[in-house]
Amino acid sequence: MTSAIAKDSIVLVTGCNGFIGSHVVDQSLQAGYRVRGTTRDLKKLERLTKLWEEKHGAGRFEAVVVPNMAEDGAFDDAVKGVSAIAHVASNLTFKADPNAVIPEVIAGIKSILKSAASSATVKRFVFTSSSTAAASPIPNKVFHIDSKTWNDAVVDEAWAPPPYEPMRAYAVYSASKVEAERALWKFVEENKPGFVVNAVLPDTVFGKILDRNLHVSTAGFVNALYKGEQQHLPPQWFVDVQDVALLHLACMTDPLIKNERIIAFAEPWNWNDILRIMRKLRPNEKIIDDYADDNARDLSTVDNARGNEILKGFGKSGFTSLEESVKGNIDGL
Repeated sequence: MTSAIAKDSIVLVTGCNGFIGSHVVDQSLQAGYRVRGTTRDLKKLERLTKLWEEKHGAGRFEAVVVPNMAEDGAFDDAVKGVSAIAHVASNLTFKADPNAVIPEVIAGIKSILKSAASSATVKRFVFTSSSTAAASPIPNKVFHIDSKTWNDAVVDEAWAPPPYEPMRAYAVYSASKVEAERALWKFVEENKPGFVVNAVLPDTVFGKILDRNLHVSTAGFVNALYKGEQQHLPPQWFVDVQDVALLHLACMTDPLIKNERIIAFAEPWNWNDILRIMRKLRPNEKIIDDYADDNARDLSTVDNARGNEILKGFGKSGFTSLEESVKGNIDGL
């Protein structure tokens, strides 16, 4: 397949030391691109940098520090000479105060888009959105999700008057993704930049962890469950982190993917599903009992055909199964 960007050109990955970002770097290097990654702290990248050098060769990855992505011009230097951008970085503090999260995430997407638009080399831009930009999980309710679905209700929930109780944190995170992705498409409509824009909307992300010393978001929930700690996310869909990374790579390189929202949902799950998989994978380990009250299911129907098609175009059979993803998640524990 002809690539939309030249092999050996530079791909910029923001938040490259995160769970998803680290895999986007890994997949991009494996595909023959050089990668420039942004981070707030170079020390957090030491293990990953060593891994990538051993796996892909020295000089293929470089890191730059961007202390505050919300600052105007924060990415001006980082975008110089790059052919494609994967904007993965976000505010993952899960604070309940919308003022402490949402404005920063919106400012971050606006800042990097402005920097990208000022560069003559950028041809592709992909934004890591979220399933929550489309819909929140509602157990035992049948509803449909596709690329035209937007979670506007959660924005009202996030911006409701105080007090900002801890339970609001999930709504605030979700609203930050809704508003940031809205800002992305508004920028495209108003500015008509000289690059193609796509967004990937992953649901709960499990799978292989490249550096277990770093914060690994939802993959950490699986690890904690394996160690005997009950988790409390509601039942929903999942997607494997390597599939998410490959979809980002596709959005940066496939000339046929233009101005799309890619729904990255593999299959629905609840915690008892994962516990049963753990017992199958590790029959000699002591795995905690099923949740007695975990009978709820995610009954939403999802149009995930486009993501499945893209993955097949890159040599996979489709989305990774839950069992395979959980196996990758707990390997090494």
